[in-house]
This record gives sequence, structure tokens and C-alpha cells, in this order.
Amino acid sequence: MFRTLSHAYRSIARIVALIPLLAGAAVFASTGDARADFRVCNGTQSLVGGAIGYRTQEGWVTEGWWQIPANSCATLIEGQLGSRYYYLYAEDAGGGGRWAGDINMCVADNEFRIVGVEDCFARGFQRVGFKEYDTGRQGSWMVQLSDAPEGPESNN
Repeated sequence: MFRTLSHAYRSIARIVALIPLLAGAAVFASTGDARADFRVCNGTQSLVGGAIGYRTQEGWVTEGWWQIPANSCATLIEGQLGSRYYYLYAEDAGGGGRWAGDINMCVADNEFRIVGVEDCFARGFQRVGFKEYDTGRQGSWMVQLSDAPEGPESNN
């Protein structure tokens, strides 16, 4: 029995010795939570669909659709942002309005990744106006969509 208790005490001592290492690992991991992303937060009471546009080595790219439930956020680009300018188009799923701009890019009805912004209609896509966001080359950016836009032509 003494041997069993001695073995148990050694096991506990090993666990106690690991606690500072585990605590340090937890602190290190928590610093990773401040990730760099392009996020869109939906502050409305409606589901919102979002699309993003940006420049890459292969040219202009648009991607979508992200479904962003009411009062929640979605990450449209994960990781450190590589460009200064990003473009966002979002619309209320109920057809109540949209967050748009004057930079025309291509979108599709369903999930998409489109290279190029020219000849949207000829290539079977729609053309919509995206709003430009100048990130100032920051590593992360967040856009807050406020209450439902005033109408189909609203720019928030």
C-alpha cells in the first residue's frame, strides 16, 4: 500500500509541475485570439447575405455569399489582410435593402468565386455596386452593418 501511495504522490507531483507550463501555454494561446481578419458584423434583426471583392495576383476577385445572421459576425477573409482596399456588397435576405457602393463587380446567385470584373452579364453573372473600404493597410478590419438600410439604393 505504501508503494501505491508513493506512486500516486509522484503522479500528482508531475501534474503539479506541469501546471505552470499549461498556464503559460494558455496565455500564449489566448494572445492568438487577436487574429487578423476581414469581418462583417450584422447589427440588424434580419439575415444578411454578403460578398467581398479584392485584388489578387490573378486580378480582381469577388466571393460570396456569406450568410450573416441577425446580431452576429462573419469572417469573410481569414488571416492577415494583404491589400489596402476591400469592397463589400451586402443585402437583406428579405429584400428590404442593401449596403452597396459605386464600384461595379460581378456576383452570382449561389456561392461563387469570380475572377475579373469585366463583362459580368456576358459571362452569366450579375453586376452590383460594391462599397470601397480603405483599410490603411491594417492587418484586420471590421465592418458594422447598422439597422436595415433605407431601401434598395441605400449606401451605409
